[in-house]
Amino acid sequence: MTILPALSLARRELVRFLRQRHRVIGALATPIVFWLLIGGGMGSSFRPIAGSGNSSGGYMEYFFPGTVLMILLFTAIFSTISIIEDRREGFLQGVLVAPISRLQIVIGKVLGGTVLAFGQGLLFLLLAPLIGIQFSPAGFLLSCLVMLIVSVALTALGFCIAWRMNSTQGFHAIMNLFLMPMWFLSGALFPIEGAWTGLGLIMRVNPLSYGLDALRAAMYWQGVTDVAAASATISHFAISLGVSVLSAILLIALATWIAVRPVSADFQ
Repeated sequence: MTILPALSLARRELVRFLRQRHRVIGALATPIVFWLLIGGGMGSSFRPIAGSGNSSGGYMEYFFPGTVLMILLFTAIFSTISIIEDRREGFLQGVLVAPISRLQIVIGKVLGGTVLAFGQGLLFLLLAPLIGIQFSPAGFLLSCLVMLIVSVALTALGFCIAWRMNSTQGFHAIMNLFLMPMWFLSGALFPIEGAWTGLGLIMRVNPLSYGLDALRAAMYWQGVTDVAAASATISHFAISLGVSVLSAILLIALATWIAVRPVSADFQ
């Protein structure tokens, strides 16, 4: 199987995104506004909890990884709206009858959304030193790895939702009903340890929580001289990263399964 069709679809997503400046501004500016407004409003009332992944105790710093996650979510999910637009314009039907596999279509769409999400998340990540987060070289690379994996998972999730939908209004309704609560209950706004018991249980089974945990652990990755502490940190990071990788693999498999369904079922 050649990768060229997938790369062509991914390139189309990048070109379309860059030509629509309002999407570039909206996907990056909205989370930054959230970060400034919520961070500024909650800062004085926030008290860090041991193990929450925040070093200085400031809410702006605590909320920073959650804002990175929001940027990945917004960009990755909204990039898959192009599937609905392509169907309306007839482009997707042309792709489906082309001599390429559905897996190549999935890879192309997911790859395009992943690059967009990762790129915008990286731009915001570079602002971390301004609020006191100092990366080690390993920490920065690990943060990029986590962001890449989460971007793949979120884009594949968006593909699964958008493939069977015929209207952007319905997509936005699903976004508000399902995807935003996933972000709210990921630990982005408040630590799991301080949540009500019922919410805490939901947060612990939320795959996005593990992606955020892995990102926080990576951002604060430093050389640890205490063997026991280092072992605990690596173990926690490995578990969170493993769940994120597994989620990405399962979502790509689900997206492929949805895409290979009969055409008559896809466009009913």
